[in-house]
Amino acid sequence: MFGSDSPGVLVPIHGTDPRLGEWTHRAFLPDPLGDEAPELSPKTYMAVANARAALAALDATAKQLPNPTLFRLPALRREAQSTSALEGAYAPLAAVYAADEDDPSTSDLVEILNYVAMANLGFGRIELGQSFSVSLLSELQGALMRGLPLENASGHVREQQVVIGRRENANPLGFPVEGARFVPSPGGFELETRLRDLVDWMRVARSERIDPIVAAAMAHYQFEALHPFTDGNGRIGRYLIVLHLHALGVLDEPTLTVSPWFEERRAAYYDALLGVSARGHWDVFIWLFAHGIRAAAESTRSQMLALAEVHAELKEHVRASSLRADSAQALIDFAVANPSFTVRRVESALGLSYGRSNKLVGQLVELGILRMLDADAHQRRFYAPLVMRVLTAG
Repeated sequence: MFGSDSPGVLVPIHGTDPRLGEWTHRAFLPDPLGDEAPELSPKTYMAVANARAALAALDATAKQLPNPTLFRLPALRREAQSTSALEGAYAPLAAVYAADEDDPSTSDLVEILNYVAMANLGFGRIELGQSFSVSLLSELQGALMRGLPLENASGHVREQQVVIGRRENANPLGFPVEGARFVPSPGGFELETRLRDLVDWMRVARSERIDPIVAAAMAHYQFEALHPFTDGNGRIGRYLIVLHLHALGVLDEPTLTVSPWFEERRAAYYDALLGVSARGHWDVFIWLFAHGIRAAAESTRSQMLALAEVHAELKEHVRASSLRADSAQALIDFAVANPSFTVRRVESALGLSYGRSNKLVGQLVELGILRMLDADAHQRRFYAPLVMRVLTAG
């Protein structure tokens, strides 16, 4: 399967299966990334240019808004839902927006909301000036696995061998490693060294030689090929696309949802990643990647504009009412940034007493701006129907 143009080497691995006994096989260890872009076709360069233009339009739109960070959490929940679905943890989008971050009702929602917490942690670290490092990626993976069965085996580069997927024609009774679709690097020192090479590479801007879109694609491929953790590699790898573009300065406000587009094309996405490892087909993968970034930027911009319109409409609704307190306008901001919430969350975010927060929420319910999610729930949660309609559309 692996040709002479493969950007890596096959290394021998061995182990013991508790049912079948000892086995030997080969794992793929990718070469470190270079300082030049792969050779790309004119069609792919055009796709890269279009992706850059779409990101620039998204960034320009964000800069024109009074507070673009209001839209970060809704975008993160959408990304969390889609990127987790790619890995088998699924919940309907409306349920994700309505979920209680302090008490998720299902294990899938725990995974999805862990992603949101992890993403905010990473954005915070980069915005404080921290650089990409093995320790940062390990911390992010630990946050992603919090409260899940693999939590104790997380937060560090894996030591053991893992395998990815299963070939259609694989013997279901044979060794799992022999039926795997892809076998990434063995765990341990060499894997950690290659991961350190990657984060060192990501810290350097090479815009004169490698377009940032191409650099993000290369880093994404490398991370997925290394598969450095016991679990969560797909979700962290797709998250790093946005974090990397943010760190490179291509995306000032990291509100970008990349996974919905890739989720709809998961077979092509996985095939393109494998095509780089097996045959060095960078052009195919980067073309697909650039199309995904362009579509993600356009979709995110459309939703941002729709939310901004709703935000302005709700603020005008408050101004036209008898409410005059600034806290009412602040609650509108909060309701746009947080698709569902409790009174306690309002109390904490707005710095008001519980009684004042409860009264304020009730006033916006009376105005029809807010609505209670489930009157029978043990803890009342509220949402803005106009905001939820935009978030769950299409």
